[in-house]
Amino acid sequence: MATARIDLHAHSTASDGTDSPGELVAAAAAAGVDVLAITDHDTTAGWTAAAAALPRGMRLVRGAEFSCVSPTGRGDRDVAVHLLGYLFDPTHEAIVVEQARLRGERDDRLRRMTEKMAADGYPVDAEAVFSLLPPGASAGRPHLARALVAAGVVESVNEAFAKLLYNGSPYYVPKADTPVETAIGMVRAAGGVTVFAHPLARKRGRVVEPSMIATLVAAGLSGVEVDHPDHSPQDRDLLRGIIAELGIVGTGSSDYHGTNKTTPIAEETTAPAVFEQLVAGADGAEVLVG
Repeated sequence: MATARIDLHAHSTASDGTDSPGELVAAAAAAGVDVLAITDHDTTAGWTAAAAALPRGMRLVRGAEFSCVSPTGRGDRDVAVHLLGYLFDPTHEAIVVEQARLRGERDDRLRRMTEKMAADGYPVDAEAVFSLLPPGASAGRPHLARALVAAGVVESVNEAFAKLLYNGSPYYVPKADTPVETAIGMVRAAGGVTVFAHPLARKRGRVVEPSMIATLVAAGLSGVEVDHPDHSPQDRDLLRGIIAELGIVGTGSSDYHGTNKTTPIAEETTAPAVFEQLVAGADGAEVLVG
């Protein structure tokens, strides 16, 4: 795998991407990706279709991105964080129950946000927004953003977030996410491994203190997403120093969402040796080979 292109963070229509799982695999193959992880928010609904579309020789890592909450390490209020879980048993009871709860939180949040906007005169309807989701998909703000684009309120998903859907906007509704240490333990119990997704994506809002990463490693965290489109060069260097000190892996990923974001698939990638080290710790599900 010396020359492999490995992207360990990508989304399909099973959550807030615009490519179906099969289209996601095809897009990755067209971009020369050798190893792809499907990591939809709080769901494994895209696993089967992605596996069925896997071309010969390509590897598929089945995973999910868990919605979590973490102490910041500063003593102020907790902050939302994301945890990538890979190669866990999707039938593990704790995973099934918690992902179902999180999807319920997502549905409730999206419905309430849509209703608040409609009450202020925006031409959006909750049922119309939910009609954008395939069966079993995990709802997210990008679905509402796409409805706003379709209604002519904004020109792009990015503009919808910047003007109307950002954290703290008058229409924002919080959801009850999983404590991150609980999520790490849950994935480990299901045979998987975990990576802290884009921990220093400061453009998205508040982030944890870097010192929190050591706390999460003590709870079982396997790695940190270092090379991510939302990380500055300075924060990438900071994270590289932290993973070297803690002896964990550092991954690189595009966080691809199709047309919902401008970042192309495999814009950021993971080194083959890092990938092999990461997956060696998992036994809940196999890496599939086409």
